[in-house]
Amino acid sequence: MKWPRAITIQEARTEQEQLKRKVLLSPFTQEPRFVAGADAAFSSDRVFAAACLYSLPDLTLIERRSAVRKLRFPYVPGFLAFREGPAIVAALQSLLHTPDLILVDGQGIAHPRRFGIASYVGVLLDIPAIGCAKSRLVGDYEEPGNKKGSWSPLGLGGKTVGAVVRTRDNVRPLFISPGHRTDVKSAIRLALSCLGNYRIPEPIRCADIYSKIIKKG
Repeated sequence: MKWPRAITIQEARTEQEQLKRKVLLSPFTQEPRFVAGADAAFSSDRVFAAACLYSLPDLTLIERRSAVRKLRFPYVPGFLAFREGPAIVAALQSLLHTPDLILVDGQGIAHPRRFGIASYVGVLLDIPAIGCAKSRLVGDYEEPGNKKGSWSPLGLGGKTVGAVVRTRDNVRPLFISPGHRTDVKSAIRLALSCLGNYRIPEPIRCADIYSKIIKKG
């Protein structure tokens, strides 16, 4: 996902509408060996993306990679992929091992046009991808139970587009949604399998920390 110039909101919307036709939603039945987490940090004119690869089921860090790109798109809710997507894709492509699954800090199909950054990454790399967001972008839900693993459906337009998942007892839930080549139940199971001692899945937490390290230089 490389753009030679800055693009407009309308051009970005058109790109989303075209690419979302390639999203596949299906159960992810295999047990992934490698899972990557992706996140990005920002300066006034740069995007600092990080990808952390872990092995499963032991959840051991295998490698960290990064990519830095010029910032070409403003912060606009619903268009996160155009702001940080090119750098995140580049960081993931630089991994020495191809991940079986990607977790992205952001939305999958729980998005106004059913095509958040996890869908972008999954479609462009043709790798199963899941969005793990700290806050809701769209949809309605009931608060899940207080125990780890409790969840409730996230609904939009009469369809379930994700889940509100409690990843630790008595902490704020995450908003999990399939991005590509997964479904809601698979996304819940896989996100929970990548938890360490924190609210955020460990591969994303690693990428968040590493992106800030890269930004500091």
